[in-house]
Amino acid sequence: MAVCARLCGVGQSRRCRRRQRQNQQGQGSDSDMDEEEGERIVGQRPGDGGGGGGGGPEGGVATAGPSDAGEYGCGHFNRGGCANRTASTGPPHPQTLVELPPELLVEILSRLPGTALPSVALVCKKLRQLLNTETIWRRRCIEEFDMKEDLRKMEVGGVSSQELYVKRVDPRVKSGRFMKLLPDYEHMDYRGVYTHLLHPYRHILGLWQPDIGPYGGLLNVVVDGRFIIGWMYLPPHDPRVEDAMRRRPLFRVHMLESQKATVECMYGHKGPHKGDIQTVKKDEFSTKCNQTDHHRMPGGRQEEFRTWLEEEWGRTLEEIFHEHMQELILMKFIYTSQYDNCLTYRRIYLPPAMPSALLQPGLFKGTYGSHGLEIVMLSFHRNSARATKLTGDPNVPAGQLTLDVDLNRPVVLPDLEQQCKIEELSRLVLGVHEEVQRESVRRAESASSAVSGAAAEAACGASGAEGMEVDHGACSDACQPGPSSSSSSSTSPLDAQPFVLPMGVMARNKVYPHTCRKCFYGTGLIAGHGFTSPERTPGLFVLFDEDRFGFIWLELKSFSLYSRLTDNLAHAHAPNMDRFEAMLHNMQSWTS
Repeated sequence: MAVCARLCGVGQSRRCRRRQRQNQQGQGSDSDMDEEEGERIVGQRPGDGGGGGGGGPEGGVATAGPSDAGEYGCGHFNRGGCANRTASTGPPHPQTLVELPPELLVEILSRLPGTALPSVALVCKKLRQLLNTETIWRRRCIEEFDMKEDLRKMEVGGVSSQELYVKRVDPRVKSGRFMKLLPDYEHMDYRGVYTHLLHPYRHILGLWQPDIGPYGGLLNVVVDGRFIIGWMYLPPHDPRVEDAMRRRPLFRVHMLESQKATVECMYGHKGPHKGDIQTVKKDEFSTKCNQTDHHRMPGGRQEEFRTWLEEEWGRTLEEIFHEHMQELILMKFIYTSQYDNCLTYRRIYLPPAMPSALLQPGLFKGTYGSHGLEIVMLSFHRNSARATKLTGDPNVPAGQLTLDVDLNRPVVLPDLEQQCKIEELSRLVLGVHEEVQRESVRRAESASSAVSGAAAEAACGASGAEGMEVDHGACSDACQPGPSSSSSSSTSPLDAQPFVLPMGVMARNKVYPHTCRKCFYGTGLIAGHGFTSPERTPGLFVLFDEDRFGFIWLELKSFSLYSRLTDNLAHAHAPNMDRFEAMLHNMQSWTS
C-alpha cells in the first residue's frame, strides 16, 4: 500500500500540498475544487469507491502522451519556475507520478530492480500497461545479469557465440547442423527471458567447484542470450601454463519459443539432450543427465578414453613415456567418467583485493609435475599469501592449501653464480625455516609457562605474580619478528632482480622469467597417494610480475610456474572477507 501511496500521490505529502495551495488562494474557486476532485480520482485504485476507479480508457488515471511533454515545458519539474497557470493557458502541471509522460515513466521504471516491478504492476492499469515495454526489461537483463546489449554479437570470454556452439559441442564436426542451437536474437522477448529464465535460475550464476573427489574443478555459469550455460574451465595442455584456458559446456538452460525454460545436458559428443538441475541448498546445486546413453561412443570405453585423453592432455597415451604419469591419467579417467555429468556443485568466490597485497589476487594455472596443470586461488590474509587448490590430484586433493607464504620473511637472492647452486639456495631458505620453527617452539613454551604461572599465582600469591611477569617478557620477545638475514630488505622493493633456477631443480617449463621483483619464504603441502602423511615443506616463493609467480619446492627439487587466469568472471566476487574466509574453510572440509 505504501508503494501505491508514493506512486499515485495519496498520503500525507498530498495533503500537505493541498493545504499549502489553500493557504495561498484563500477560499479558492470552483475550478480549483473540481481540480481537487479530479486528483482524488487519480489516487484511487481499481476496485475502490467512486465508480470502480473512474471512467476513461485508463480506468480513471490521467494520462499524458508524448506530445504532452513539450506542452508542459518545465512546469512538471519546477512548479515555481514558470508563470502562474490558469484554466485557459494549457494542461495542468502533473501532480502525481502517473501524470508524467509515458517516456519518462518508462525511464523511471527501467531503473527499478526487476524483483520490484511485479509490485508496481499492481498500482494501477497505466503502470501495468507500461511494464509491457521491452525497453524496461532489456535494461534489467543488461544491468542485473550482464547480458550484452547487442545480442547478435554475444561473446563469452572473448569467443563469439557461433564459435562456442558450432565448434565446442563437437570439435570433430564442423557441419551447420549445430547452427540451430543459437537463439533467435532478432526476436528476443526480454520480459520473457527475465521472467522465465534469468530470475528463476539466478542462483546458479557464478563460479562453482564440482564435487569430483580429489580432482575438483572450476565451473563458470554465465548468461548467453536465451541460454544459461555451465562451462567447465580446463587448464591448457601441460606444460603450456601461459596459454588460455579451455572451456567445455556441461549443461545449459534454454529459453524456448513457448516461454518455457528447459535444462539440457551438453556432456558427450551427440549434442544436447535432456537434463535436470536441482537446488540442494543455499550455494549448492546438482545436475543430472536423463539420457546418459548420449555419452557413449560406438567404439566403447577404449574410444571414449582416447577421445578424453586427446581433449584432456592433447596427446595420445603412446606419446606419454612416463609410466607413473600413464597410471595417473588412466586413474583419473576411470574416476571422473563414472559421474556421467551427475554432479554436485558448491559456490566459490574470487578473493577480495587487499590494499597491501603484492599483486592482484585471483585464479592462476600452475605446473604440478606428473599431475599436469592445476588451478589455484591466490589470496592475501594480513601478512601471508595463500594458494588454495581448485583442481587437485590423488596426492593433494582440491580444496587444500597448497602454498602458504610468509610476507614478513623476504629472502635476498645471491648473485647469479650462487643462485645456480641448490646448496646455497637451500642454506638461505632452510635458515629462515629453522628460525620459524624456533619461534614456534618459544611461543608454545611461553604459552605453557603463562598457564603454569597463572596456576602458581593462584597458589602462592605474590611470588607467582613475579613469575608471570618474567613469562610475559619471554612471550613479548617471542612475539617479535626474529632476526632475519633479509630483514633489511623488507621495505626496499627488489625490482627487476636477476633470477635463475639452481642446477638440479626440475622445471616442466623450460621458458620462465629471468627477472623477479621479490622472494619470500613459504611452505608447500606434499603428501602420499590418498593424501596420506601430509606435511608442509619449506620452499621459495618468487614474484615475477603482476600475472606470474613461481615456487621452488626444495625437498622435491622441482619448480612450479603459475600464470594468471585472465577470463572475465561475472557474479563471482565475495560479498566480504568473512564470507570468503568461511568459503575457504568449507573447501578444505569438502575434500578432507
